[in-house]
Amino acid sequence: MFKNVFFSDRIKWIFAFFSLLLTITSNAQNQTPKSDFWDHVRFGGGFGISVGSGYTDILIAPSAVYNFNDYFSAGVGLQGSHVKFKNEYTSNIYGGSLIGLFNPMEAIQLSVELEQVRVNQEFKQLEYKRNFWNTALYFGAGYSTDNITVGFRYNVLFKKDDFVYSEAFMPFVRVYF
Repeated sequence: MFKNVFFSDRIKWIFAFFSLLLTITSNAQNQTPKSDFWDHVRFGGGFGISVGSGYTDILIAPSAVYNFNDYFSAGVGLQGSHVKFKNEYTSNIYGGSLIGLFNPMEAIQLSVELEQVRVNQEFKQLEYKRNFWNTALYFGAGYSTDNITVGFRYNVLFKKDDFVYSEAFMPFVRVYF
């Protein structure tokens, strides 16, 4: 009788151990595969600083794009800039953008970017302040190597009277990692 109780308890423990092992193994095999979404996302953007005699221009523009394949990417960006010219003019611009990138060849990148920014301007000598929203639609082309693209973009909605940007053509440098 003592042997039966001993073997009975031992068999219960062995059965429980193998049941637990089979449960863990079957759960590990039934887990859903990890999403590879973040493997296709690249972060980057641009920044700039220009300082001169009484002139300051600072720009910060982070962005992220999702690579759908080797040819197409799309994403979003933020932008903030501060421009000051002596004691005459100050401008703060902040907002966001949607961007689409097309790489027909490895070294060529075409882009379209829709930008919506809030503009706060102050003309100190005129004692005049102006706050408004500005929309820009850029078409661009650039040369790409590794993670860097250098090129030009053109704002088809450019209005010189808005004093947001000085020209419709703008050079750009994009960096994505």
